[in-house]
Amino acid sequence: MAEETQVDYSLSNSDTLTKYKTAARIAHQVLETVTGWCVEGEKILTICERGDRLLDEEVGKVYKGKKISKGVAHPTTVSPSSFVTPYTPLASDPADAAVVLKPGEVVKIQLGAQIDGFGAIVGDTIIIPSKENKDDEIPGREADLLLATHYANELLLRLMIPPGLMSAGSEEEKKKATSEKPITQSKITQLLEKVVKSYDCNLVENTTSWVFERNEIEGKKKIVLAPSEGQKGEGVPEVGEAWGVEVGVSLGSGKVKTLENRPTLHRRTTTTYGLKRPSSRQILSEIVKKFGTFPFSLRQLDDERAAKVGVVECVRSNVVRQYEVIADKDGAAVSRLFTTIAITKNGLMLLSAPPSPNLSKFKTDKKITDAEILKILEQPIAKSTSTKSKSKKKKKKPAKKAVEEESEESSEED
Repeated sequence: MAEETQVDYSLSNSDTLTKYKTAARIAHQVLETVTGWCVEGEKILTICERGDRLLDEEVGKVYKGKKISKGVAHPTTVSPSSFVTPYTPLASDPADAAVVLKPGEVVKIQLGAQIDGFGAIVGDTIIIPSKENKDDEIPGREADLLLATHYANELLLRLMIPPGLMSAGSEEEKKKATSEKPITQSKITQLLEKVVKSYDCNLVENTTSWVFERNEIEGKKKIVLAPSEGQKGEGVPEVGEAWGVEVGVSLGSGKVKTLENRPTLHRRTTTTYGLKRPSSRQILSEIVKKFGTFPFSLRQLDDERAAKVGVVECVRSNVVRQYEVIADKDGAAVSRLFTTIAITKNGLMLLSAPPSPNLSKFKTDKKITDAEILKILEQPIAKSTSTKSKSKKKKKKPAKKAVEEESEESSEED
């Protein structure tokens, strides 16, 4: 009898990386389109429904005829100003279904695709166009919020690079750098707090980044920013891993509360349990078939009203996890970014990342002055692997340089 071939699903397998990149390309395309739909007066429900249809369409165009799973890694969610968690209302809940976007509102968009269990999720924060930002300029506290989130994200990405990975110099110097202890999670929170407080903002408590595995977006390792009592991270990022990196920043205290809105975002767990109700078993069967262990919205199931009933026993029995709707405790505006990365021997590869903002559009007199932070922001996230591509492509400015130029532009206008 022929021996079963063991499939290598690690990042060292080029097929794995290709699947991640394909999923990421789809996520980017859909994010760009969904962002364009986010205008004053548009219903959040309509945007989410259209976004999910587009995700399905784009996923259907790749790996045709291949016997692999593919689909949505995260449904389209559009979260209003003070909401922290991804929000995806149901048509059968009239109050939530009627919610529309308001001019000047801070809105978070998150979605993702998966190919063969390798998910790429991306999240961005935008300001709904209004008279105050009609020329795409972001004034006042909204500028502070988005800049704080942008630079906190840039800093976190650099802090996730394993010690010594980007070091140059002699072999002895590289060996010394590699032997350094990884940065602690408490130190990560401390440094990110310095960034956001430069803009008079706060980190959202318990914002969590997870290691990604095949068919799993909440793996064995996690980084928890601004942890509340009893919460803590586990493990450190290493070469060969994919991560979902999240940053959340608030104009308020950063403390959160659970809202009374119906939880509509769920995902299957690895727990097995003999469900008693036929409706529950039917819903679980549909969940397994359509989404595997990736998050989904109840509105994506065939019968939304039946799903609302059948999912109750699934959640109670812990075979399905529900994500509570959480918001800023003070009702303050919250910004979030979500990036899927691969850690390679050459540094970080941004698989799916929010678009780089035009920093000249943010009008504020606040800036980062901490020397330690600015030094870290100056560091690249990956080694240059080709001198040819270097000359052809426009060189990306270090994050520190962007901070300085942004400050100069603000002072010139004063």
